Amino acid sequence: MRVIELAGLGPAPFAAMVLADLGADVLRIDRPVTAPLVPDATRPDGQPEAAMGRGASNPYDVLNRNRLGVGVDLRDDRGSELVRRLAGGADVLVEGYRPGVAERFGLGPDALLEENPRLVYGRMTGWGQDGLMAARAGHDLTYLALSGVLAHVGRADQAPTPPLNLVADFGGGGMLLALGVLAALVERATSGVGQVVDAAMVDGAALLMAPLFGAWSSGFWSADRGTNLLDSGAPFYDCYRCADGGWLAVAAIEAQFYSALLDGLGLADEDLPDQHDRSGWPVLRSRFAAVIAGRDRDDWAARFEGIDACVAPVLDMGEAPVHPHARERRAFVDVDGVPQPVAAPRFSRTPAAEPQAARTGTDPAVVLRPWGVSSKDVSALVAAGVVT
Repeated sequence: MRVIELAGLGPAPFAAMVLADLGADVLRIDRPVTAPLVPDATRPDGQPEAAMGRGASNPYDVLNRNRLGVGVDLRDDRGSELVRRLAGGADVLVEGYRPGVAERFGLGPDALLEENPRLVYGRMTGWGQDGLMAARAGHDLTYLALSGVLAHVGRADQAPTPPLNLVADFGGGGMLLALGVLAALVERATSGVGQVVDAAMVDGAALLMAPLFGAWSSGFWSADRGTNLLDSGAPFYDCYRCADGGWLAVAAIEAQFYSALLDGLGLADEDLPDQHDRSGWPVLRSRFAAVIAGRDRDDWAARFEGIDACVAPVLDMGEAPVHPHARERRAFVDVDGVPQPVAAPRFSRTPAAEPQAARTGTDPAVVLRPWGVSSKDVSALVAAGVVT
């Protein structure tokens, strides 16, 4: 499966990463490199090379792993023509420009689907291809604000809390774009033709809230942030500080898990309010906080190791890869000294390959040759500054 990625920021590259992780052959079309050419003493002919080097590994650029890129000046007709040629032999094209930008480069879906009717054209935007705000700028937080998500994230009597940029950029954006592309490929197997996938982060963020919209309409979910079952309102679904400053995550919702939680905390015989008596939640929270504050995080982790109470230590990115469960499942892999998550989900018959670090400065002829572009054509484009 061959994919052209018109490089951008955040969600579209994440979709391309997911597709590449799962085995797609992804070619990233980068902006042209503007680094000056400098003599390379390692070459016998002393010819200049890009200052960033040839084929250099960049393991910190996890978002661009598992695929090669080539710089192409799309403002030059020869550059856009090259990409049209590449798209003619591709199964998928992914772009994350504002509406109309790809069309200005001559790379919109109408033009490309006319030349390659089987192409699946994936479009990633914040507000969608149409609508009142389609042309406006935005970021994850603004999409969350208008989708009904942000108002419900955070603690009581505090400002809404940005949940990193995971919800709109990556979950509601890149991941759903990848899903849409795969669904279009499944449909193509029947129809024989491609189509446009319009993925908008504001749509995807709202979709992730679908169950809660039902809870809201039924009256189960309150508009008061930080007072509900899953938003830190319930004392049995929250995080507590430990004696060493670490944190313990408690998610004992069901009765059997709540009972196990009380056993693990040594509170089973204490006269406490009923679990679901909201008037007693402040008492429960105070007792849980006081008890948990009396021991270190890892002591609590060991205490709950054999207790099915939905309790876990809160790990940071340095700790998560070395947790015994992660190690046993090989959930993370070290790529050139940088721990990173492996591809997900997992497949029984066709497992994903080990992640490969992103590379910069690779010879464009090497990158483009498998896509049917001759070294002679590449050399001419490089000489003209169209390809880097």
